[in-house]
Amino acid sequence: HRPRPQEPSLYTVKAIIILDNDGERLFAKYYDDTYPSVKEQRAFEKNIFSKTHRSDSEIALLDGLTVVYKSSIDLYCCVIGSATQNELMLTAVLNCLFDSLSQMLSLEGGIPCLGCPLGVPWCQPCPLGVPRKNVERRALLDNMEGLFLAVDEIVDGGVILESDPQQVVHRVAVR
Repeated sequence: HRPRPQEPSLYTVKAIIILDNDGERLFAKYYDDTYPSVKEQRAFEKNIFSKTHRSDSEIALLDGLTVVYKSSIDLYCCVIGSATQNELMLTAVLNCLFDSLSQMLSLEGGIPCLGCPLGVPWCQPCPLGVPRKNVERRALLDNMEGLFLAVDEIVDGGVILESDPQQVVHRVAVR
C-alpha cells in the first residue's frame, strides 16, 4: 500500500511569531496545540532564533515544521506551517504582515497624512513624499494594537484570510 496523500486543508498557518534581537518574544499567536504550553512555545521560539538569526536564507525546517522568516533592524518575523505546507503560501502571509506593519508604522507618532481624505496615518505611498520606515522594535511596541488587528485580518484560526497589505492596512485603519 502506498501512503495516502495528506488531505488539503485551509488550516495552513500554525503560528505567527515576532522576536527581538535577543530572541525574546514580542508577539506570538499559535493556532493549534503543537506546542500547548508557554514553556514549550518559548523553547521552540529560542530554537527558531538560534537556527535563523545568523542565516541569510528565508526558510527553515525545524521540529518537523516549515518556518519562513524575515528580519528588519531589530525584529524577526516568522510564520510557521506544517512540513508539508506550501512555503509560498506561508511567505505570502509573512510578506503581507511585514508590508502591512511597514505601512502602518511609516509615519512616526501616527500623525495623520494630510493627503488622505480619511485622515489615515498609514497611507503609502505618501503624497507628501515621507519615506517608508523599516519595522523597528520600539515603533512596533508603541503600536501593538495595530499589530493584533493586522494579524487578525491576515489569519484567523490558522486560515489565511488576506494577503494584500493595502487591504489589511485599510481595514485596520477603519477599526
